[in-house]
Amino acid sequence: MTTLTSSTTARQPIPIAGVHHTARPTWKLTETVHFYRDLLGLPLVHAISARGWGPEDHADFLHFFFDSGNHSTIAFFFYIGTTPPDFVAVHDDYRYRASHTAWRVDTREALLDCRAKIEAAGIEVKYQIRHEVIESIYFNDPNGYSLEVTWQVRPFEAVDIQDAARTLEAGMALEQAQQPFQKIDQVWLKKGAALAQAFDQAQESH
Repeated sequence: MTTLTSSTTARQPIPIAGVHHTARPTWKLTETVHFYRDLLGLPLVHAISARGWGPEDHADFLHFFFDSGNHSTIAFFFYIGTTPPDFVAVHDDYRYRASHTAWRVDTREALLDCRAKIEAAGIEVKYQIRHEVIESIYFNDPNGYSLEVTWQVRPFEAVDIQDAARTLEAGMALEQAQQPFQKIDQVWLKKGAALAQAFDQAQESH
């Protein structure tokens, strides 16, 4: 069993400069190109055409990229001559929708402008919601992949970083203890107990 401690957060981050691309498979080549290039207006900037890589049963493919701004791209693999696996047929499952791309805008006005242009292109916006520090609109591409455009209401602050550490430490402790871990309430209770203990220790030190 791997044991994780908060000491891992002290490491220096790897020297990355942001997201270059996200990539997902598609079995709808024409619809995908039309959606991203013609409806959303993202330029098609690169395509790789190749024989199968690696294993002998790897299909030949097209790997193509659309410019999504700020030196990032969104990419797709079209595996030639293959059929979609079973998971693609159930893309309305929330676990499938968890795999998504979120694009950033700098203002709420820009978010609303994106919504207006997306709807004007005939694309249904599923919903618009403000959750914690971001407000987002959501819509689907022809493959059923969820797309998000988001505006961050405020920057992450120290309280966000501290809370994230406490939340994940509680979850990891439950997972590593191999206890039944089925409800978020278990995480909240574990986190609350740790906070209470930290508070008591702080009181005793004064």
